Amino acid sequence: MAHGGRNGKRERALRVLADPFTVSAPTGARIRDRLRVSASDAEILRVIGEHLGGYARADLAERIRIGRVPVKANRRAERKRTLTQVSSSRWAGAITRASEDQYQLSLRCLFDERASLRRTIAKIRKRMAVPCGRRVGGVRGYPGRAERAQKQCRLQALTARLAEVERRIEAGHPAIVIGGRRLAKARHNLADAGLTESKWRERWDARRLFLTADGESGAPYGNYTISVEPVNGTVTIVLPEPLRHLANAPRGRYRLACTVSFNHRQEQWLDRIAANRSVRYDIVCDPERGRWYLDASWSTPTTPLPTPAELAATDVRLLAVDLNADHLAACVVDVHGNPVGQPITVPTDLTGTASRRDGRLRQAISELIRLAHQHGCAGLAIENLGFTDARATGRETMGRGKRGKTFRRTVANLPTAKFRDRLAGMAHHADLYVVAVDPAYTSRWGTQHWKAPLQQQSKTTTVTGHHAASVAIGRRALGHGTRRRPGVTAHDQRIVARRTTGQTVTVPRARGNTSPPRTTGTPHQGDKTCRNRSDQLVQFPVSQDHSGRQPASPVYSDSANNGQHS
Repeated sequence: MAHGGRNGKRERALRVLADPFTVSAPTGARIRDRLRVSASDAEILRVIGEHLGGYARADLAERIRIGRVPVKANRRAERKRTLTQVSSSRWAGAITRASEDQYQLSLRCLFDERASLRRTIAKIRKRMAVPCGRRVGGVRGYPGRAERAQKQCRLQALTARLAEVERRIEAGHPAIVIGGRRLAKARHNLADAGLTESKWRERWDARRLFLTADGESGAPYGNYTISVEPVNGTVTIVLPEPLRHLANAPRGRYRLACTVSFNHRQEQWLDRIAANRSVRYDIVCDPERGRWYLDASWSTPTTPLPTPAELAATDVRLLAVDLNADHLAACVVDVHGNPVGQPITVPTDLTGTASRRDGRLRQAISELIRLAHQHGCAGLAIENLGFTDARATGRETMGRGKRGKTFRRTVANLPTAKFRDRLAGMAHHADLYVVAVDPAYTSRWGTQHWKAPLQQQSKTTTVTGHHAASVAIGRRALGHGTRRRPGVTAHDQRIVARRTTGQTVTVPRARGNTSPPRTTGTPHQGDKTCRNRSDQLVQFPVSQDHSGRQPASPVYSDSANNGQHS
């Protein structure tokens, strides 16, 4: 706990660091291909989507009216029987399943919003309890009365929002907008959205279509409702019962004139449909581009992943990555926690449209994967960033004024969740592991302990604090402390020129006139022996005093140093 320092100042207690963990692999896969439909096929798809979309919205409204009940009491079987009369049993199953998933997702969003509002309200109340311009118990009051009055108004507004959220949670009635709340609000201000009424209506109707068919193991090609033949890529759709008169194929089916061929993960998709394993298909309309797409998705088996301790025991390297606003700072770390080679900078320009940002993020992750393979790394180490509390409290935590506003915008633009998910998925398919660590003090301790030695080692690269933070991340992922062992930082040209090994391992040297044991890659030291020199070489040379005497050798009975001060 916090206590008074030597100068009478209050010292803050260090955060409790969470243990590193291996990020789980993705539990499913989703691929997409374009449907080059004709005008008649596009019209048929719209008719089917609007017919099923209307019943899907009605079923979702009924599910919301039922409220928060156990799974057995949500009356899904009853609702499915009603929908089967106007569609088919498989379409009805897909509609009721989508309604349940949407309802549960909306409830989770309500719980997250309640937690965020509670954090914000608690932070404002804590600061309002302190007089203006004063600090009590480490809590700083607001600078002036005007700002405090504004916070009082904001507190009342947040309290009213919290009451509404708690009422919805208690009643089990989340607010759901089929088609998107943002697009619904744009209807009242088309000029600012840059849309005309006809274009808005086209987007609105396209988002409210329902053309989703769940897969079924044992069915032909893994899906009976929407099936894709593996030989020629023909797409066939089972029509709902009232639309069977539109069929152009046997058994009430409609066959599209176009074909599909999934290029991405095509072999995996072919293996599943050849074995009649379930594959879900979604037909999506993009009115902005005037295109139709077919998405195929399936679940993948989960395999147990090694823990960070098990990875460290296998003598592996990790590529440690520090995420920043405009670049990724990386450094290769060996099993002993020593940086290997030059620090790496991968630029990322995450500006522009969402698709452009996502493409550039994927490009940066692909470069990280290439670097990991190039340096023989078994995985990547990243920070487990979330900024949940900081984003919820806003100015109460991340500063105020012009400087604080710039910092808050920087934090808000960091794609932490998307970066973690994208990296986990792409690394999994590249046979790499991802280890997430606690981000506490990585930048501070990395700059304090590793920036200067890294710059001393890297003669042609400008080392930044972000590179030093990446070293701290890699060491923490391998179970080592961030701080270096004392006595290994002084500069000595004679020792720097030698090849180095891990600084965190103590190897007893041989006695007598025999040569000391050497690690792989360590040059032979000659026939002579040095009386007070251990065979263990360090990343940075051992300091000497002006008399030229070497410090004493380490005690041979000591266990391996973990990089932390005693």
